[in-house]
Amino acid sequence: MFQTHFLSKSIALRLLLLAAVLGLLAAATPVLAQTETVLYSFCGKYLCADGANPSGGLTMDAYGNLYGTTAYGGKVGGVCGSNGGCGTVFKVTPDGTESVLHDFYFQAPPSIRPKWVADGVSPEAGVIMDEEGNLYGTTVVGGYFPCHGRCGTVFEVTPSGSEKVLYGFTYTPDGWYPLADLIMDGRGNLYGTTAYGGNGTGCENGDFQCGTVFKVTPNGTETLLHSFTGPPDGDLPEGALVMDAQGNLYGTTNQGGTSEGCSFFGCGTVFKLTPTGEETVLYSFTGGTDGGTLYEGLAIDTQGNLYGTAAYYGAYGGGTLFKITPSGAFSVLYSFGGYSGDGWSPGGPLILDAQGNLYGTTTEGGTHFWGTVFKLAPDGTETVLYSFNGQPDGENPLAGLVMDAQHNLYGTTPSGGAYGFGAVFKLTP
Repeated sequence: MFQTHFLSKSIALRLLLLAAVLGLLAAATPVLAQTETVLYSFCGKYLCADGANPSGGLTMDAYGNLYGTTAYGGKVGGVCGSNGGCGTVFKVTPDGTESVLHDFYFQAPPSIRPKWVADGVSPEAGVIMDEEGNLYGTTVVGGYFPCHGRCGTVFEVTPSGSEKVLYGFTYTPDGWYPLADLIMDGRGNLYGTTAYGGNGTGCENGDFQCGTVFKVTPNGTETLLHSFTGPPDGDLPEGALVMDAQGNLYGTTNQGGTSEGCSFFGCGTVFKLTPTGEETVLYSFTGGTDGGTLYEGLAIDTQGNLYGTAAYYGAYGGGTLFKITPSGAFSVLYSFGGYSGDGWSPGGPLILDAQGNLYGTTTEGGTHFWGTVFKLAPDGTETVLYSFNGQPDGENPLAGLVMDAQHNLYGTTPSGGAYGFGAVFKLTP
């Protein structure tokens, strides 16, 4: 149950990649040469205290500094000692200097039980930043002892590195195991999803429930906005949310739709949640050419069109990139996995530039089968911007990208790099 997100995906991805090699080869996609620079390679769980396995994306400030999390590593201590540290929040400057802003340290002496645990464990999502430079994120475990310290937290880290737990999940009905990035509205309220918990039934997760959408105010008050109930409502939301100008929230579920083309518990869904909490399923995937399993959230443009990726299925078995218009029209913009130089299983959420180009990552595939960074033009032309090569440049990117004013792209890989424990990279046009 508590196997990390990126490890559980990797096994399934390699099975799909084998299928492609055996018989699903098609025409090549153009490759646009870009310069990749490893800004920082993490030393690992035991070699040093800088962190290990960054599975979330990055946030950039006005000075070009990058902020993110590592799921493991950092100072070894507490119950995480056998795993080489509970994870970190880090900063990387434009010249590649890394500093740890916070080490997660999950240890609660009996004197504080059943009060708050001092910290969380294993942030698998990235962080977001407010106007004052405070960082906000989630840990998938740690938190509150009625949940045996396993339900996860919402945390804040100040620019000086001071950390506090804003909210600790309690299993049910509020949810537990938050995997995705948070988003923030103009009043400082935070919104996110938990993969499990809530009060829904009829899920593959059984007694763990189907997952939730939540809101946390700046003072740490949590509100359950929606509890998923399984097919046809959705189940297992693992991706981040997006919000439109009217305050509606949009997101995805890994499964729980109407079709059993992926499993008995349904393929993935795209949903809309109004400010009053009314949920609508905008699309249920079939496990056919449209795709089937959704790990990541959505991107939204100024016209209200939604863009996302399905990790599996599609025309070639390697996933799809899709669009949903405000009127609900669904279309597949690109199918992955057509040949070995393409990509397999798109990873993190997409980003859009001013010209309408979409950028993202695939966890597998590419020239060396270690994943890619890709671009999809408005006319549907897909270009592989970079194919990862393992060590020393990184491998199997799980998270999305961030772009600066010069169109440089930045991201993370959870493994690879100089020491094999992940990297922060930059792609220059």
